[in-house]
Amino acid sequence: MIETTTSADASTPIILPHLSRLDIMGVMRLNYPARYWHPTRKKNGAEAIVCTCCPRECVLEDGQRGFCFSRLNQGGQLDLAAYGRVIGLCADPIEKKPLNHFLPGSGVLSFGTAGCNLGCKFCQNWSMTKARDYDRASRRTSPETIATLARESGCASVAFTYNDPTIFVEYAIDCAQACREAGIKTVAVTAGFINPEARADFYAHLDAVNVDLKAFSDQFYRGVCLGGRLDNVLETLRYLRTETEAWFEMTTLLIPGENDSDRELTEQTEWIVQNLGDRVPIHFTAFHPDWKMLDRPATPHATLLRARAIALRAGLKYVYVGNVHDRAAGSTYCPACSGLLIERDWYQMGRYQLEGNRCVSCGATVDGVFSPAGLGDFGPRRVPVAI
Repeated sequence: MIETTTSADASTPIILPHLSRLDIMGVMRLNYPARYWHPTRKKNGAEAIVCTCCPRECVLEDGQRGFCFSRLNQGGQLDLAAYGRVIGLCADPIEKKPLNHFLPGSGVLSFGTAGCNLGCKFCQNWSMTKARDYDRASRRTSPETIATLARESGCASVAFTYNDPTIFVEYAIDCAQACREAGIKTVAVTAGFINPEARADFYAHLDAVNVDLKAFSDQFYRGVCLGGRLDNVLETLRYLRTETEAWFEMTTLLIPGENDSDRELTEQTEWIVQNLGDRVPIHFTAFHPDWKMLDRPATPHATLLRARAIALRAGLKYVYVGNVHDRAAGSTYCPACSGLLIERDWYQMGRYQLEGNRCVSCGATVDGVFSPAGLGDFGPRRVPVAI
């Protein structure tokens, strides 16, 4: 295994020995050229390229990988080492993404790759996002195989998740195209930290998105997420609302003492109402100590309920709590008559009071993407899928 070097500076690319056309296990690989880059020359005169996929815009000399570890300079060309390198392939309930207004009760084939373009100290999927060993990944999987596996697993959609699909956007787009041809929908679970060109290309192919709004503080993004920017994420959210037809929801993992103050939650939810409207579902989910934030306590249930109350006061119609058992705060209610529409306890589904996208009690339109056949029957199980 080739050794990598790391840096305290979160913007510094990872430097590896020149890889020529070998992958890190020393095996000849298919060279997959990445998009979103341009050549440059550093102040010392060295030739390099700039990866423009995300706002980090890593400057890479030959043999260097970006912060995300997936995109690398190979002989003056940007390559996507993560293409087809699937990790964590499982069939999940769609509510696990979480998406509560997109084909409720259905199954979704979920997978990620290694690496990430954020360095969140609280990462709940660090074994994947921080992975530097592609031997952990399964063998290369074609986009067509992903679509076939989804259909064979009884899944209505495929989710790019666990790590951020921004870093393997070319592969995700190819998978989305293969899935669309097979009648399978696609979902992205993302932090929304992406540059405009890649954003437009990627989101044009998606049916649904869950954006992880880490906090409503640029200081949090810079310090706790190691170099993110709040403005970039807010720009992505505005783009989803105004420029795409994709259904989208939002998630904020509440970390005690970091992003859970009344002031910040009020500012966040009021911004959502003013910029995105009052019908965007938001999920406040419970943190558990992990990765480099083992010193923080788990999120109290009361904090989730406080955040939900603040969001409802701001005017949001669909507000949920997650990572806890709470049937009342995890269920969907009619925005007009407040009647129970979709009952949930974590991923266990209960009563379903929708006909198409209308409340059976008052006939009001309910926002989301709902199957004419009603509630799906996938259930709360999580099923590993073998390639």
